[in-house]
Amino acid sequence: MSQPDTSGPARSTTAETAAPAREPLPNSVKAGPISHAIFRVARLHRMLAGQLLRRVGLHPSQELVMMQLWERGPQRQTDLVRMLGSDAATMTRTIQRLENAGFVRRRPSTTDKRATIVEPTAASNALRQEVEQVWQDMENSVAENLTDEQQTEAIEVLRRIEDSLARATTQTD
Repeated sequence: MSQPDTSGPARSTTAETAAPAREPLPNSVKAGPISHAIFRVARLHRMLAGQLLRRVGLHPSQELVMMQLWERGPQRQTDLVRMLGSDAATMTRTIQRLENAGFVRRRPSTTDKRATIVEPTAASNALRQEVEQVWQDMENSVAENLTDEQQTEAIEVLRRIEDSLARATTQTD
């Protein structure tokens, strides 16, 4: 039995055509190849998250709010801002969209008249398992070609990068 000819250009697989081409870095980003790599990875990760979350009616970052509410129960909106590293305006828009979709409800705090409490609805509780599956699917896509040791190393490197960036954002001139 003869083997198929794989020497020609018709040999492209779905994975090869879906993967971005590894073009040389533009001269303008050669001073920051790690930053450029982080940008590319973050963009692709967010794109995948958007595709997967669309199945359950959410947009990227909305699932993070829902995860906090499912895990910790009703929260002050200001606490969600702090826990998720967001800003107040972005969190307000996110909560409004989740409320319009029927996934959260807002109510005034009984102890602090300035605070708004955000709580998950029964409709959102029905999504929890699907969102957890989306996160598992994303994790599988991210780590599919990494050994357990490489995954541990990647998490450590990313933690150190995060720490460095956090320090840089808090430094004053």
